[in-house]
Parts: sequence; C-alpha cells; structure tokens
Amino acid sequence: MAKNSHIVFSTDPNYAEETPERNTGSKQDFRVMRRKLGGGKMLTIVTGFKGNLSDLKIISKDLKTSCSSGGTVKNNEILIQGDHRDKIVSILMNKGHIAKPSGG
Repeated sequence: MAKNSHIVFSTDPNYAEETPERNTGSKQDFRVMRRKLGGGKMLTIVTGFKGNLSDLKIISKDLKTSCSSGGTVKNNEILIQGDHRDKIVSILMNKGHIAKPSGG
C-alpha cells in the first residue's frame, strides 16, 4: 500500500471524506534564473520564496512535473535540471505568483 494512502470506514451514508487542497501560501515574488554548470549542462534556479519548506516542496514538485525534469530544493531555492526559465515564469504567473526572469 502507498505510504500516503489511508482507509476510512464510516457507517454514515452521507459521509464524504474531504480532500485537503494544496495551499502554497500567499502570492510569492519569485526570480527565475539560469546557470551553466560544468560540462555545458544548464540549471534553472527559482529564488525569492518566503514561507515554510513544505509549501516550497509542493511548488517544486509541480514545476518538476510540468517541465518533465528532475530537481531539488536546497537553501530555500528550487533547482530544476535544464533550461526551463521561460516556461517556469509562465507557470508561476498562471498560479497567481509574481515571477520575473533574472540574469542573461
């Protein structure tokens, strides 16, 4: 069974389990930049998040899924493998955040 699955039993015929919505806090002000690593590989870095780590990880997972790429959260920054700066800016703006490209 999956780690986050659970079983609920109720004799109430009107019982409906509420699924918690993923709340990523208030509107954030992000800066999205690219960095070239050794070997010519690109890294997209998202900075400027203010909030708790679990909300940052939720945003990170959504971005990695949308970009079909790997990545991690480190030092309150989201690191995504590859050059996805413009795509990430548009995704964050569509979610209601402020996002601006940074750097060259």
